[in-house]
Amino acid sequence: MNSVDDDLALWARRYHQAPGSAVRLICFPHAGGSASFYFPMSTAFAPGADVIALQYPGRQDRRLEPCLTDIEELADRITGTLLQLDEKPTLFFGHSMGAVLAFETAWRLERKGSGAAPRALIASGRRAPSTHRPETVHQRDDDGIIAELKLLNGTDAQVLGNEEILRMALPAIRGDYEAIEKYRCDEQRRVHCRITTLTGDADPRTTVEEAAAWERHTDGAFRLEVLPGGHFFLTNQQAAVTSLVSRELGQL
Repeated sequence: MNSVDDDLALWARRYHQAPGSAVRLICFPHAGGSASFYFPMSTAFAPGADVIALQYPGRQDRRLEPCLTDIEELADRITGTLLQLDEKPTLFFGHSMGAVLAFETAWRLERKGSGAAPRALIASGRRAPSTHRPETVHQRDDDGIIAELKLLNGTDAQVLGNEEILRMALPAIRGDYEAIEKYRCDEQRRVHCRITTLTGDADPRTTVEEAAAWERHTDGAFRLEVLPGGHFFLTNQQAAVTSLVSRELGQL
């Protein structure tokens, strides 16, 4: 393998090969999340789409690497990786922190004039980049972070009940929370691609108004979809989310 192949292998997970696909779907995990969260998405759309789930440092097979606690640095690293892909009509999908990373990566790729820039972006479970709430979850002790995970209901109950696994996961979770809680975005930062925003109607961390504010960050078309559920509404609304992603891929 050369250095390009090594870098792609480090960041990109293809659970199903799709060599003849006409479109590409790139998935950005949430805070504390890993690439495997999107295995069902890969199952649903491959081989019709080349589905790539990103793997951030500090988790699963990258658990020995230090976490990156800065959104800008994470976006820079991901951008460098995606520039190595062959050009193909692309959709970005990001949930929670992943929505912000998808936006920042799209913005960087567009500024570079890269054909790897997405034609559409789905921002799920996250308020608009320029909205801000004073949050300090990353400064809590372990019990405080676990309480937040339980509130959002995004961590497998078996993980929360297994102290050994949980202790392995907490550094990545804390690092990701530090990254997203320190993140600030200028209200003028916009992408050219269209944005579809998905939000749960009972999300304790995003109001419908905050989700609608994503419209300020695109020069393209905008659509807001409100689905039943909390912060991780997509786990209980898989059929609806899959249908929405299918629609966006079809429009590529």
